[in-house]
Amino acid sequence: MTDFTEQDLSGSGFQRVDLSGSTFRQADMTDLDMREVNLSGTRVRAAYFDGVRMTGVEIPDMEISGEVVRLVVNGVDVVPYVEAELNRRMPERAQMSPTDVAGFWSAFGTMDTLWGETMRLARSLTPDQLHEQVEGEWSFIETLRHLGFAHACWVGGVVLAQKSPWHPLDLPWDEAPVHEDVPWARRARPELHEVLALRRERRATVAEVLDGITDAGLGRRVTSATPFLTDATDLTVADCLRVVLNEEFQHRLYAERDLVKLGASV
Repeated sequence: MTDFTEQDLSGSGFQRVDLSGSTFRQADMTDLDMREVNLSGTRVRAAYFDGVRMTGVEIPDMEISGEVVRLVVNGVDVVPYVEAELNRRMPERAQMSPTDVAGFWSAFGTMDTLWGETMRLARSLTPDQLHEQVEGEWSFIETLRHLGFAHACWVGGVVLAQKSPWHPLDLPWDEAPVHEDVPWARRARPELHEVLALRRERRATVAEVLDGITDAGLGRRVTSATPFLTDATDLTVADCLRVVLNEEFQHRLYAERDLVKLGASV
């Protein structure tokens, strides 16, 4: 296997070559021109697609999960239909885009209720199972740790402008850059009660923010004070709180799916 680490291959041409099974990590693949290629079985994770155009393609089976703003299929933007169907299936999802303080209180209250149901499933499994990954995704404990990171970033680091809102149990996304002053313990195996204690602290911080803000205050412009989210510009307090809500909502769905696969009692 050839290793192309730290090399500039921009502008290269690949014709009648076999790249099957190749791995791309932190690669700049903007403006690729791909024709007559076989992408069957491809797995793409944590990628950014903007301005991508695919024509003359055959898609017998394709699955997309992520933040999709505009997706045109054969001339039809399917996103509004997908959004409406998701909200029909999960009425609570429509609550995750509040615009006033009362709406945020209600949305976070809904999340507390939903996570309570998920915790019931989690407690029907063994401690080792809560650290078990399903199909390469985060374990249940890792998911809770990542949500701690999301709270630290968006509430602590942006809304409250704290330069170091981190806890060692916070877990950033897999591709996050390493910073010496951030005390993460990626390989830690905390017990459920430890991560739940941290979640209670982070939830209390959200409550403090909502207690001390007005509807007008939700529109206050904020800027990231952390080494992460450096591109988080022109955001409001409401934008940041909505990010946290939607992280919580989506990751709970993933977590509940995986708990059931691990044998949790439904």
